[in-house]
Amino acid sequence: MYGVEDRHWWYQGMAAITRAILARWVHPTSSLKILDAGCGTGAAMTTYLADYGTVTGCDIHPLALKFCRQRKAARLTFASVSDLPLASAIFDLVASFDVLYERAVPNDLSALQEFYRVLVPGGRIILRLPAYDWLRGQHDRSVHTSRRYTINRVSRLFAESGFMTAHLSYANTFLFPVAVLKRLSEKIVPARDSHSDLALETGRFNKILRAILSAEAPLVAGMGLPFGLSVIAVGVKR
Repeated sequence: MYGVEDRHWWYQGMAAITRAILARWVHPTSSLKILDAGCGTGAAMTTYLADYGTVTGCDIHPLALKFCRQRKAARLTFASVSDLPLASAIFDLVASFDVLYERAVPNDLSALQEFYRVLVPGGRIILRLPAYDWLRGQHDRSVHTSRRYTINRVSRLFAESGFMTAHLSYANTFLFPVAVLKRLSEKIVPARDSHSDLALETGRFNKILRAILSAEAPLVAGMGLPFGLSVIAVGVKR
């Protein structure tokens, strides 16, 4: 992640989509208290999330936090998203990007209840999650996927944890047919090597793929897209 997320088309395209979501669904300010729950190597918390306020990152992997420090991130907590060592009602925004699906999160509802607890009343949550269980493939084995989602499933999880759903959309829609063909081909001819899709070098196509994914940003943040490889969700603490 640390080696590719500053240039890889998927990370950069999703960053464009997330910026659009923030602009549409979070009040423009630079004074919010933000939790990046499962911050990975710190790209989000040190770039577009930092535009909205003070960001605290938490992650269960010490190596991830080490890379966050290399990005000059200072507010870091070694913790599971299911058991946050943080006081209640202290954050205005919780962002969690591609975390709750992991095997390291045994119960996604418990994690959402923790997010709810640490948010102030009226605080917001932004989630990004992989879509459709039938799209499982080699990538999921490599990144330890435990579950994939639909917008209906996320809506139910929001309701069960107390959140009001503000916005739901799929993303990575334009490239969806290509991804489906790739995943179906893996079922017919299994890959010899274990690797994530994000480890694949796209060379000169990187800019093209980034432009295609980034073009979805106003649609995902606005009317929403009906299908795709990811689910984007915004919730509000009642």
